[in-house]
Amino acid sequence: MKTELVENPKSASSNAGPEEAVQPVPAMRLRHILVPLDLSDASQKALPYAVSFAEQFHATLALLYVVQPRDDAEIGYTMYPLEDMTLFKTQLAAIRAANIPKEVPVKIEVRHGIFSEAIFDVAEEIEADLIITATHGYTGLKHLLLGSNAEKVVRRAPCPVLVVREGERDFV
Repeated sequence: MKTELVENPKSASSNAGPEEAVQPVPAMRLRHILVPLDLSDASQKALPYAVSFAEQFHATLALLYVVQPRDDAEIGYTMYPLEDMTLFKTQLAAIRAANIPKEVPVKIEVRHGIFSEAIFDVAEEIEADLIITATHGYTGLKHLLLGSNAEKVVRRAPCPVLVVREGERDFV
């Protein structure tokens, strides 16, 4: 008994026209990629990866900067700095212009909040399919005291996360 493998019955038919040809279904589908940035050079190491994925999958990038609260012991509560949000939007726009081709759609987001919590909120709002973030790679006491935002994101993100280390070899 001879077995013949046919991917799609329509494509095997001699009557199938070009409009009926079935395109292969991609293994992954990325529409929205979230890229949290703290405006440091280390955080921008995630950009080449994000751009490569966005170009390949025709996805939209969302660049996110989070203005974090500061504890003020004198007044006894947490407050947000009064920095002008447009300043951060302008800085993200400059990063976009310098690092991302014009053909790649980009949304710029600036939020107040705790870094990891803001990432989760935006990821859910934009229905992110992937988060690409960089890590500063702190170790030892500095990691113990500061914790790792990348680690928090990996543990609780609503979608897959690609973490790019600052000092490692690249594949893009």
